[in-house]
Amino acid sequence: MPPSPSRLLLAAAVAATSTSAAFQGFNYASSFNDGKAKSQSDFESEFKTAAGLQGTNGSFNSARLYTMVQGSTANEPISAIPAAISTKTSLLLGIWASAGESVFLNELAAVEKTIKQYCGALDGLVAGISVGSEDLYRISPIGMENSPDPGASPDTLVSYIEQVRKTVKGTCLDVPIGHVDTWTAYVNGSNKAVIDAADWLGMDAYPYYEVTKPNGIENAKSLFQAALDRTKDAAGGKPVWVTETGWPLSGETAGEAVPSIENAKTFWDDVGCPMFGETNVWWFTLQEGSPPSPKAAFGVIGSQLTTVPLFDLSCDKVKTETSSSSTTATSSSTTGSSSQTETANVTATTHGSLSDTKSASASSVTYTDGSGSSSPVSTSSATAASTSALPTGVTAIKGDSTASSAALQSLSTSIGNRGSSGVSVARASTSTSQSTSIAAATDNQPTSAPSLEGAAGRLNPVGTAVVALALVLAVAIV
Repeated sequence: MPPSPSRLLLAAAVAATSTSAAFQGFNYASSFNDGKAKSQSDFESEFKTAAGLQGTNGSFNSARLYTMVQGSTANEPISAIPAAISTKTSLLLGIWASAGESVFLNELAAVEKTIKQYCGALDGLVAGISVGSEDLYRISPIGMENSPDPGASPDTLVSYIEQVRKTVKGTCLDVPIGHVDTWTAYVNGSNKAVIDAADWLGMDAYPYYEVTKPNGIENAKSLFQAALDRTKDAAGGKPVWVTETGWPLSGETAGEAVPSIENAKTFWDDVGCPMFGETNVWWFTLQEGSPPSPKAAFGVIGSQLTTVPLFDLSCDKVKTETSSSSTTATSSSTTGSSSQTETANVTATTHGSLSDTKSASASSVTYTDGSGSSSPVSTSSATAASTSALPTGVTAIKGDSTASSAALQSLSTSIGNRGSSGVSVARASTSTSQSTSIAAATDNQPTSAPSLEGAAGRLNPVGTAVVALALVLAVAIV
């Protein structure tokens, strides 16, 4: 027996309530460049700065983390959690998965302690949990060549996801669980088990590092969109969240990509503004370390905490121009019509979907990570960090210490290094032989390169209108 019209309308109303405003924020390391672990007050200062950025109307109020463990402890919850509670900052929690079983078990213990200590206060603040960050990249050929991290296999990640899901079931952390990786890790069919196990996929994509393609700022938007489209294709309908992207304000030229404040502003306008408020986005990054990385510095405020950004972060003009262009195009398409029928269409969409357009440039995948993520790694990539601030069993924090000169010989790696987000390890050489071999390999096995919303309980205006209309019609039909 088919469902009644009233039941269908009520179902539509329920679906509309699940459509909420997107999360929007930055990536945050667990320690500073000197290896000192961040305290609760350090995180509070950073979160307040992000929320107070001029031109953003307080919209950057979410934080992506890479580990659940506070530095200098075995498995105590990271101090970013109470900082988020006190500042009403939402969190994309992270579990480090590239350091072996013992470190993962400490991460899991920190999750359990978080549930005991903070449940209730965390209700509505957790967007999701990421099990791992770029672990699949690290087991790729180029990843193994350039990264000291062991990475994690698809089977290992699936096991970790299942263990986390079992641990958080029925608690305040029973939220969507996903994985973060470079976009080419997802289009590699051998990693499909991770996609199947996850509720959502987090994509890291940096056109700046796609050095085997024309990657000047004029092509950055199309390169990013191609990466997003291919990730969505691989996701099979699951939400895709943008967990890392950005453009350096200073540093070295990578291929045709030139770091500059002007180009960073262009990338923000062309790539960031259309997504903000529509897709879950955690930008890379808020703050530079001191001194800034000579390779690539991504912080929108430089090395000192200030609410005055280095370029205009307002998207009002960009969105006004986009809206005006859309209106003009719509008006033109109806010109000459002998009759027009007025219709009211309400479309419910899952945040994270930007376009259904499919990219044809599938074979030109670049083996570059471009992540700049800040997460635990071995001492081979960090020489100046103080290990006393790190979780037990972890010898260094990627992104939280100064990378050795040897590790930074390859251009496409040091996404930067700095206080809030740290220094990345080298990932891809820009030498002629290296670039040639990478480009040739992309046709066979792309492995690196660069929604289901979190349970925030928020309802956007369109969702509210749909709910009201559906309920009225349902009552009338009944």
